Amino acid sequence: MATKEAIVSASSRFPKPADHVFQYGTAGFRMKADLLDPVVFRVGLLAALRSRRLNGQVIGVMITASHNPPQDNGVKLVDPMGEMLEASWEKHATTLANAATDEELYTAYQALIKELNIPESKPKVVFARDTRASGFRLVAALVAALEATGTEFTDYKLMTTPQLHYVTRCINTKGTQKEYGEPTEDGYYKKLAAAFKAANKGKNFNGGITVDCANGVGGPKLVQFLKYLDSPADGGLEIKVVNDDVLQPDRLNHQCGADYVKTNQRAPPSSAAGKLRRCCSLDGDADRVVYYFISDDDTFHLLDGDRISTLAASFLSDLVRSVGFNSEKVRIGVVQTAYANGASTDYIASNLGLPTVCTNTGVKHLHHAATKFDIGVYFEANGHGTILFSDLALKRIYKYDPQSPAQKTALETLQACTELINQTVGDAISDMLFVETILAHKGWSPKEWSNTYKDLPNRLVRVEVRDRNIFKAVDAERRLESPPGLQGQIDGLVGKYKSGRSFVRASGTEDAVRVYAEASSRSEADDLATKVTGLVKQAAN
Repeated sequence: MATKEAIVSASSRFPKPADHVFQYGTAGFRMKADLLDPVVFRVGLLAALRSRRLNGQVIGVMITASHNPPQDNGVKLVDPMGEMLEASWEKHATTLANAATDEELYTAYQALIKELNIPESKPKVVFARDTRASGFRLVAALVAALEATGTEFTDYKLMTTPQLHYVTRCINTKGTQKEYGEPTEDGYYKKLAAAFKAANKGKNFNGGITVDCANGVGGPKLVQFLKYLDSPADGGLEIKVVNDDVLQPDRLNHQCGADYVKTNQRAPPSSAAGKLRRCCSLDGDADRVVYYFISDDDTFHLLDGDRISTLAASFLSDLVRSVGFNSEKVRIGVVQTAYANGASTDYIASNLGLPTVCTNTGVKHLHHAATKFDIGVYFEANGHGTILFSDLALKRIYKYDPQSPAQKTALETLQACTELINQTVGDAISDMLFVETILAHKGWSPKEWSNTYKDLPNRLVRVEVRDRNIFKAVDAERRLESPPGLQGQIDGLVGKYKSGRSFVRASGTEDAVRVYAEASSRSEADDLATKVTGLVKQAAN
């Protein structure tokens, strides 16, 4: 049992800076690493409470700042099934993080125990970190909180974020009907490797792939994983790893990684990829991935989360039909945000004949919406996403009796895909293997993938404002309800452009709003974005 003396004494080693207000969001807490020690300590307290509230189930804590620069770091909690922290608990994390003194922190801690009716069970926590230089120091703050609360814990040291989510789920499901796998890094590699081999039985890979690992934790983990895969000489996929230098922390995400490629619309300078060579980039903690290639005329082509989503939905829809399921038995749906390119949404509806759902930005919203389908495909445009299979879908997939050799082959592939996909969270390595599986089955090059539809030209503009809170969005952030009259003005502009669409969304972390615009031509998209930006500036003053 945690005593007041133990918590207050441990907390005194990590005083909260008086001039900072902390907010737990979709990415947890994320900021300059030198501010984070007291926040990580308090997250440790909350992790212990969360485990106790769930009768001793294991809670995960990941120390990472993903695609942020090396001087930043962050921390987030992982719930028992590998999903993100339940949304209703985010405010509790914020409350503890902002307690001004050690005494106030203990008072807030006790108040949560009473408010949430938390029992006296033994808390259990697992944690890991990425390769940032500050990670080791922040682990000390986390351990101090876990020791002060009498928590049983395991340090998995360096891991990708998806690996920690995987391990958390494996521990909590071990020995149950929903057992997810062996709760170790080795178990993670074995599961993915076996599933990848089964999914590609009898298939040939169309060339190799160059993987940019953002000089983050995904580099050494991918290199380790290659030992579990068949070599190219034995018919396996040729994977060339670049940007895997974790010995120089300042190189993390520097001119490389998924965010660099998506934002700059260009390949990392260090990738030196040849024409038509398949390439992909992970982010710093390997929970998202984007693809790209250089065409014969030296044009850069990005295959982002929208493209991965449509590719996955198309392949799974074909597999389900080939197995013999109809759309009533296994419902497939695609979840997007307002940032999804309009051409992808049209393609899903018109060409694939599948339903789409639009949610607020943030993986937690997409993940929740995806659970409403038997097979829910969700990816943000930035490459973060995964595919969820409902319990009912899995039951049907594994108990189905195929009526022909073709159905049996399709069923075996579908079963392998349920193992290959990391259903806990977006996983760059797992998602990459799934994309490679689809391309092998279709016999496609990246050029053929790119030709499935043509993206509408678009532009994203950041606009600094004095108070972002006056911009209130509704309808999955696609329309504004305030300031009054602004949405009507935007609608009036949009109507003047062919295939025009624009929306305005306030930032969740800074006094800025983002203006997104798309239209049938680059000049029209730019012009629409400029004019909507002008309206935003007028409304902000």
